[in-house]
Amino acid sequence: MIAVSLGAARVDEALRVVRALGAHRYVAGRLVLGHALAFACVPETADDLLGESRRWARELLATPGIDAASRDERLWRRCSEAELAAVLDAFWTPGPRRYAAHRTLRDHLLRLDLPVPDHAPFDEAAEDAMHPLLFDAGWELVTLGALDPGRHRGAMDAFESALAFESAVFEEATAIPPRPHLVELPALGPVELLRGADDEGRLVEPLVAWADGHQTYVDYVVRGVRRAAKVTERNDKI
Repeated sequence: MIAVSLGAARVDEALRVVRALGAHRYVAGRLVLGHALAFACVPETADDLLGESRRWARELLATPGIDAASRDERLWRRCSEAELAAVLDAFWTPGPRRYAAHRTLRDHLLRLDLPVPDHAPFDEAAEDAMHPLLFDAGWELVTLGALDPGRHRGAMDAFESALAFESAVFEEATAIPPRPHLVELPALGPVELLRGADDEGRLVEPLVAWADGHQTYVDYVVRGVRRAAKVTERNDKI
């Protein structure tokens, strides 16, 4: 997979990008998983869309036999891009809510004897050892062969010629094993939630996606995500 810039250098930009990643016409499937610890730590608000997830998380963590320090699959919940963005908003946007979310997560981790690692946020080399993994989010794109000329003309026209597009469709259809087109966020653990943004609302480094599939197609989709999120385009490849 290659790193592709999502253009987001500030928290508000990152939240818009996360929402936009699942809101375009090229999404064929999604898997956004959130950990109970992340939901449980978010303070309540009047216009709270995390009410159901928070209730689930707090009830689960209070259930006898559930070890929140383990890798028990019951600690995970499918969620929406909007819910993921809401959790990131609580942990990253400056203000009292951010302070409360940080304090609660640190208290949970201390009680569970799960020290916060000292690696930098969004460190690819640390992903395999990350525990607990608090969010894992990825999207599969519609296959090239399934693109509809009426609905998906933009991506088809992104290829330098009709022949180039047809060649890409053929390569996709004959690939063994099949190669899906994927866009994934970096893994998000305690370090990312606690240190991913500073007190001024800036990300510690611009947000990237990890992408796999046909480069022309994936680049077109990511550019569209950036436009929808109203973020400045930066270098596509990191």
